[in-house]
Amino acid sequence: MNYADHRPALERDGFVVVRQFLSANEFQELTHHLDRYIREMAPQVPDSDAFFHDKRRPETLKQMQNFDRDTFLSGYANHARWMALANALLDEPVVAMGPEWFNKPPGVEHPTPPHQDNYYFKLDPPNVITGWLALDAVDEENGALRYVVGSHHLGLRPHATTPILGFSQGITDYGSGDTAREAVVVLDAGDLVVHHGETIHLADPNRSATRQRRAFAMVYRGVSARRDETAHLRHQTDLKRQHDSFGMAPKNV
Repeated sequence: MNYADHRPALERDGFVVVRQFLSANEFQELTHHLDRYIREMAPQVPDSDAFFHDKRRPETLKQMQNFDRDTFLSGYANHARWMALANALLDEPVVAMGPEWFNKPPGVEHPTPPHQDNYYFKLDPPNVITGWLALDAVDEENGALRYVVGSHHLGLRPHATTPILGFSQGITDYGSGDTAREAVVVLDAGDLVVHHGETIHLADPNRSATRQRRAFAMVYRGVSARRDETAHLRHQTDLKRQHDSFGMAPKNV
């Protein structure tokens, strides 16, 4: 596939959908290793690497990151298909910033506040994308992503600390004008949505009684993008303050 064909939509709207991105075998391999990691590793990693709504209930796992303990997942960022997509969409050589896993378990109140990823990343220029692979069918009932179309053209908005573990910062002035421009992205398992680092996005909680809303995400930046280290340090300080407020054990414990 010529992934460069998707670049105009990404540049125009701030997001683009790639249907059935992985082959069936590739998708099965990835989900196998994620399930293994959740079963074997998630219960014992630091609190900052696996977020539970209630750690006494393993089924409430809602986010994972920092997969460096796992050979397959730590090396997955350089998967040829993902790299080809990122190179084509960013139109320059890319650097992988590592994978993440997300879920909205049924019965758990876990909204995603409106935010822009580059408020977390602190990259300039903001030549960075996130690829979000649906591991389950995703629709409005179980928490589909919503994008504010074209918002990546307008720069970063003001953010402030949120009470939502996993999303430490949210936009403070999100209003009716933003809501009017929201596009809901409905995906089948295996579909991928890619968004620009400054595209505003959000998601409602999972309102289903039985359905998961699992996703695997990869972040890539162009080699031209450089991190503002001072701003990044401030963000890490804010993040630690939030984790401390939740009583989470430090990463080195």
